[in-house]
Amino acid sequence: MPFSKRLQYYRRIFGAYLVPGTSQLTFWHETPQANPNASFGKLGEYYMGFLEKADYTGHYDSAGIPMLDYHGEIGLQYNPIAIAQWGLGNFNLFCRTAQPDRKQKFLLAANWLVTHLEQNGFGVWVWNHHFDWEYRTPLRAPWYSGLAQGQGISLLVRAHVETGDRSFLQAAERAFASFRTPTSNGGVMFTDERGDLWIEEYIVSPPTHILNGFLWAAWGVYDYSLLTSDNAVRALFDQAVQTLLHNLDSYDLGFWSLYEQSGTRLPMVASPFYHQLHIVQLRVMHRLTGNDAFARYADRWEGYAHSRAKRTRALCYKGAFKLCYY
Repeated sequence: MPFSKRLQYYRRIFGAYLVPGTSQLTFWHETPQANPNASFGKLGEYYMGFLEKADYTGHYDSAGIPMLDYHGEIGLQYNPIAIAQWGLGNFNLFCRTAQPDRKQKFLLAANWLVTHLEQNGFGVWVWNHHFDWEYRTPLRAPWYSGLAQGQGISLLVRAHVETGDRSFLQAAERAFASFRTPTSNGGVMFTDERGDLWIEEYIVSPPTHILNGFLWAAWGVYDYSLLTSDNAVRALFDQAVQTLLHNLDSYDLGFWSLYEQSGTRLPMVASPFYHQLHIVQLRVMHRLTGNDAFARYADRWEGYAHSRAKRTRALCYKGAFKLCYY
């Protein structure tokens, strides 16, 4: 990235921390927590609480849909991942309280997902982001994400079970086609040279295999398998699990976790927030699969987080990466 572009990027990102009021970071940086009330093996409460996200204090449009403030040239935007997570948080609260306003909000999010599902240039149905985003390879609007596909499906299948409304089921079916399609043909799946099958959060070449996005997206596959009882869908989830088991060690630096497989000389170390998110996601994967390897990695990475020296080392790596790359 040219220096002038990189400077604009840092102003936008760090401005979100420094400018008073809300920003897109206000939404994303909820403390990661597994949901103790989550259902495993059936479509009940979602696996993370998202309770702070359910009560997001930032911007909403006139219909009550949350919008994230990216400041600068990007400004206020709809983010389908955020809308799905806001809906899932309100679904969790509805399950606990039966409050009508919580039901109204999670169905508002689900209906937004139904009406904003679009065909990309390959004819695959996706939720697009309609703003540019600076990354290793800049993402130009409209761009789509395996993470958005998974989170959207997780909300839609719950909305269908709760209401019986087939529009939610039909939208989930359309969106799931992206998980049957390689990135080269407009989907979100990438098969590496070893035969491991990846769900890509950002569709770039070569792929970067963002860990948190893969995990959240895989839960969408799992949820769709619960709804459909389709053996092929369950097999796809099992393939994703095997990819994780084959590759988790490559995300372990011995003192911290990696955010992604960036392919750069310096590794892209996870921020403290994403490191904690990885730990929570791995504990959920242990509950979903019963495989103790996920618990062992979660324990190890939690141990890293308890070490001041390792936290400091991780922050130094993170800062160096940001200065050198993106």
